[in-house]
Amino acid sequence: MGKLYVIGIGPGSVENMSLRAYNTIKKCNVIVGYTKYIEMIKELIEGKEVHSTGMKSEEDRCKLALELAKDNDVALVSTGDSGIYGMAGLILELSTKEDNIEIIPGITASSAAGSVLGAPLMHDNCNISLSDLLTPYEDIKKRVDMAAASDFIISLYNPRSKGRPHYLKECIEIIKKYRDGKTPIAVVEHALREGQNIQKFTLEDFNDEVVNMMSIVIIGNSKSYWKDGYFITPRGYKIGNK
Repeated sequence: MGKLYVIGIGPGSVENMSLRAYNTIKKCNVIVGYTKYIEMIKELIEGKEVHSTGMKSEEDRCKLALELAKDNDVALVSTGDSGIYGMAGLILELSTKEDNIEIIPGITASSAAGSVLGAPLMHDNCNISLSDLLTPYEDIKKRVDMAAASDFIISLYNPRSKGRPHYLKECIEIIKKYRDGKTPIAVVEHALREGQNIQKFTLEDFNDEVVNMMSIVIIGNSKSYWKDGYFITPRGYKIGNK
C-alpha cells in the first residue's frame, strides 16, 4: 500500500523548503501538482513519474493523487503551506478512511513576505484571500471589515487580477474606516524567490496598481510603523532603561 504526502513547498526555492518536505519529495516515486509548482522543484524530481495539471483542476488533481497513492508513495505539492489555501483540505474532503495521508507544512506567503519586511506580523494577524472563485465577494468584504475593526494585521492573498481589478481598492477603502493614514502597507512580489520586489507605502499613499497575483499585501495594525526601512508591529514589550 502506498501513502499520499500533501506537501507545502514554501515559496518555491529549495533553500526555503523544510527538511521534512525536501526529504519526502526525494523519497516519493510519484509527484503530482500544478504545472508552475512542478517547475519550481524540477531539480528534486528528475527521473520520477510526474503528473501536472493547470489552473482550476484542483479536484481532478486531488482525485488523481489519491488513486495513485493506492500503490505508490505520492507527493502532492502546493506552494506555501499545504493547509493554507493549499490542497490539504480538499484531499481530506475527498478521502476515505482507507487512504493513508500525511500533511507536511510549509512557509506560507504572509510569513515569507513578513521575513523580508522586518516584523509586521508580531501581533494578532489574519490572512484573507480576495479571490472570489470559491468565496462570494460580499463575504470577503465582511471579513475585511471585521478584521480591520478588530485591529488585526491583515495579509491579503490573491489581491488583484485582471478579472477583479477593483476588489483591492475597495477593501483598502474599508480598512481606511478604522486605520490612520500613516498605517504602513507593504507589497511583496515573489517573496523569497527569483524576481522578489518590495514596495512600501502608507494607507494614505497606497497605489493598488503595482499589485498583481504574484504579490501579497500586508496592512499593519494601529500600532505598526516604519523604522529604518523595517515594517514593525510591536508585540508589547516594555523597552527602555529601568
